[in-house]
Amino acid sequence: MSGQVELLGRFRSGGKEFVGRTDGFSVLEMDTSRMMDAILDRAKITGKTYRIEDLRVLAPIDKPAKIICIGLNYRSHIQEMNWDTPSEPIIFTKPSSAIIGHGDDIVLPAMSRRVDYEGESALIMGKRARRASDGADAIFGFTGFNDVTARDLQKNDPDWTRAKGFDTFAPTGPFISPIAPASVTTRLNGCEVQKAETGDRVFDDTALVEYISRIMTLEPGDVIATGTPSGISSMKAGDVVEVELDSVGTLRNAVISSESNIEGR
Repeated sequence: MSGQVELLGRFRSGGKEFVGRTDGFSVLEMDTSRMMDAILDRAKITGKTYRIEDLRVLAPIDKPAKIICIGLNYRSHIQEMNWDTPSEPIIFTKPSSAIIGHGDDIVLPAMSRRVDYEGESALIMGKRARRASDGADAIFGFTGFNDVTARDLQKNDPDWTRAKGFDTFAPTGPFISPIAPASVTTRLNGCEVQKAETGDRVFDDTALVEYISRIMTLEPGDVIATGTPSGISSMKAGDVVEVELDSVGTLRNAVISSESNIEGR
């Protein structure tokens, strides 16, 4: 990313966590560790600056009330899966306990034999929305998302909760951008495996907020992952998966087995 857009993120320096504004090179500290304070305009700049290479980048949203995901929203992915184009968004949820940040490990569960990456753009809600008539007005910003999926379990279960809900199955970040991305790219071990313009989606960000808010009240900080393009495939221990949004940056996560030591991630 060019570094010209001012982004928001959460960071750790030693034992201290804080929200900061970044251009991708330096970070300007804010007086809170909770992204919700920034979303609700309750955070102020402290004046302290860090080099980004001296910090640990954390998930920008760590405990949202809801993670709503959209299935079959890219026309290329619908064609890949040989499904009909949905007339309404297909929605499902992930638990907030699945969230990890940039640099954290995706853990392959022992009960699954195939776990896939699904690179996506996600939006972060900035306002409460109930039966919203202007979905765009309720959006705070945009971030990268990997809808990690135990594909074999998804095929076996009538509900997708188990396949989508394992710990570490919602890599999010690295930052939040005020600018909607125009493209999403996924790389596996440095090789491009997914690339699409967000214009290929059946339902855009605004339409998704308006539709979902007719079903459930959306709250500030809620995450809506807007679907994945074609090119999904499996991961194995030792792989590295990257999800890049042109307006956000690159979310990078290594893949490890469930037997590996993941203490302190």
